[in-house]
Amino acid sequence: MTIRKYITGIVLVGVLGTGIVACQKEEYSFGEIKTPSELALDIVVEGADASNPEGNGSGYVQIEANATNAITYKIDFGDGITRMVPGGTVRYRYGTPGTQEYVVTVNAIGTAGVVSTISKKVAVNVIFEIPAAILSSLTGNGSKVWVTDNQAAGHIGVGPADAFEPIWYQASPDEKAFTGCFYDDEITFSRDANNRVSMSVDNKGASLIQGASVGSYGFSGPEDCYPLDVSGVKALTFSDATSGAPASVSTRIQFSVPGNGAINFATGANVYEILSITENTIHLRNIGVDGNAWYQKLKVKP
Repeated sequence: MTIRKYITGIVLVGVLGTGIVACQKEEYSFGEIKTPSELALDIVVEGADASNPEGNGSGYVQIEANATNAITYKIDFGDGITRMVPGGTVRYRYGTPGTQEYVVTVNAIGTAGVVSTISKKVAVNVIFEIPAAILSSLTGNGSKVWVTDNQAAGHIGVGPADAFEPIWYQASPDEKAFTGCFYDDEITFSRDANNRVSMSVDNKGASLIQGASVGSYGFSGPEDCYPLDVSGVKALTFSDATSGAPASVSTRIQFSVPGNGAINFATGANVYEILSITENTIHLRNIGVDGNAWYQKLKVKP
């Protein structure tokens, strides 16, 4: 009995001893806390030059941040993406088509988490990679002139926004000839060396405006010809279509037209989905200001 009690006592001492060791407090020190200073931010848009200050369309930028006493850098690219960049230097690609302006913000982080901040604006151009077949059909060797396909049934049409055909109405061949302003419009699509596509319209002084859209262009009256200003060369922005159309009825590519958005038949829209395109014809769909789906057919100028 005496031996057993002695052994138990040793075990208890060992356990208590362990507990005492575990409760000892350890102290840590950050050392001297130094706030990052002389923070600088340099952003270079790849391919930028005097003719293309927003870059070559790739969307890539080189970002370099540096500061004295910085341990790491947190970079907010201004498009909803933030990253930790320990060295302060990163090559980053923006993805939104067209020319967009972003505010890049850098937090230089020092000891104990102290922060210095700097921000800078940058404009970046992103060229959506237009499928080669569409690009070739639309612009040929560099430029193509299109007119209304007035001999085609449905060269103007309308239907519900959740469908992809002009269920409610399709113009018959030459039905709109009486307007005197519609069939003579000329639409020129051109591309540059970087495959950026632009559009110019010659409406001979007047454009046909759909009835419910007349007011959105600053006029009043029914569907008719109005002296709509379509002057200037407009840089188009291409992207994947947002309509959800299946590949069986659409190329699933769309483009937006800056300004009033008008091409040959104005519906108040500025985004056009390419339903189909060949070397000689284009079938377009847009959602007008009335909320309906409008259809237009063009052909290469004879």
